[in-house]
Amino acid sequence: MKATKLNNLVKNLFAKKFVFLSSSIVPAARGYVKVIRDNNENYIIQVKISNLAEVNRLQPSKQVYVVWIITDHEITRSIGQINSSTTFLSTKLKAYFKMVSSSKPIKIFITAEDEAGAQSPGEQVISTDRFLLN
Repeated sequence: MKATKLNNLVKNLFAKKFVFLSSSIVPAARGYVKVIRDNNENYIIQVKISNLAEVNRLQPSKQVYVVWIITDHEITRSIGQINSSTTFLSTKLKAYFKMVSSSKPIKIFITAEDEAGAQSPGEQVISTDRFLLN
């Protein structure tokens, strides 16, 4: 039990946390992304965001928020979605997203999309980080 707590503490010491830049699409949105390298050489990506407007209220209206990464091989890919509904966003419009990637993320950003299966990011960028992960 103590070893697990110590491992988690060590992981969090080497975690990198980056604040998202605000966007004119949803200017009140605030959040951060945290990237942790695990024991298996994977990257744990945690996104926490608040004041996130419901996607159907955007202009133009969209269906879903999609989280994207740009990898160290310059590949842009979707890593998941943030659902904007009462089951995923609280009344304070907060959202949390966590996933594991074997690819090293260089940049992480969130867009509003017409469908969750978008193959490339659209133009409505909600939040973007300002980091380059070494």
